[in-house]
Amino acid sequence: MAPTAPTTVLAPPAEPTADPAADIPAPIPDPLVHGFLPARPPVRTMGGTWAWLSELAGAIATAPDRGAARALVADAGREGMLTALRQRVSRLSPRNADAASLRVAVIAAACGWSGLDPLAPGSRHAADPAFLDLWSAVAHRVGHQQFVALPTLALLNWAPERKPRRHLPIDQLARTEPLVPVVSWSPEGRPLGRLDRLMLASTRLEAHGIWLFRLAGTLAGRDPGDASTGTALRRLVRVQHALRAQLQSEAAALRAAPEPEWQGTVLAELAGLGALDPPVFQAADAVLGMGGRRAGDTGRHQLRRHLPARNRAWLSALERHCVPVRTLAHRGGPDAAVFREARVSLIALRRTYAGLVRCAARPAGGPLTAVA
Repeated sequence: MAPTAPTTVLAPPAEPTADPAADIPAPIPDPLVHGFLPARPPVRTMGGTWAWLSELAGAIATAPDRGAARALVADAGREGMLTALRQRVSRLSPRNADAASLRVAVIAAACGWSGLDPLAPGSRHAADPAFLDLWSAVAHRVGHQQFVALPTLALLNWAPERKPRRHLPIDQLARTEPLVPVVSWSPEGRPLGRLDRLMLASTRLEAHGIWLFRLAGTLAGRDPGDASTGTALRRLVRVQHALRAQLQSEAAALRAAPEPEWQGTVLAELAGLGALDPPVFQAADAVLGMGGRRAGDTGRHQLRRHLPARNRAWLSALERHCVPVRTLAHRGGPDAAVFREARVSLIALRRTYAGLVRCAARPAGGPLTAVA
């Protein structure tokens, strides 16, 4: 699952020119043509014994409190179901392994175990041992130890409401089709709650952020004096403004959504671990030389630990190849001014997203948090 880091930063092929970034030339095809979203819609229904894991994840996500959620895991461990699933992990196809990782991530987050290392001996005093065995087996199968985070909980959890008539990548479907959660944090028959709404907003952000990936690939390796550098940076500013507007459009629905108080605790814990950072922000950070400094962290690489190895390698290569562009921060002239404007617009975009997170995590009945 963990490929060798690319030696160059690659840009995805161009899409229709209706978007402000679409006419930027793509010099080399990029394996990340869909950003950090899956190439195909996530698996909504798992078969055989794995269907039971879907039921368990759904029951735990909608449990009345954390104690009830952990009791469901303990019951599953005593019945031997978790051990039975653990023995079947090696047979999973890559797509079904991703599907299993989503369900395991939901269970871990709901039970307050997001910060645990399933292989650490001390974790067995905090979480069900049979669940930890399943968790570590799934982590080994997907080649990623830190998957209990936004990239899994959101990007693998939303699929089109109706099956598309032809094969389309999930980023296009997320921009054009209604999406439904694979595992819902909201009780059946009730409106989507704040946690679901935040995860949906994050998925749509990644889908619309495809244009930012294209511009990032264009800027990689570009000389700061190149005539196209300023043009690409101006389009990057416009894309970031568009992404901020996309988040703001989600704010009203999120504020009005119901949410049990304990799910706000889930969000607060994930945020504290740096596990709610949208991957598209990390791509912008890599281009502009920003982000990644949180109290107690070693840097932006700490935020990237929740991404699969292939995505981390892509970001590291992007960061290296954008060094020449970042020298504009210390220069004068119109291109340097627009580079600084791009940094300011990214700060505003991050603040808007942080406002959504605070709003979603607020205690039930607490004051509404404004979204900038």
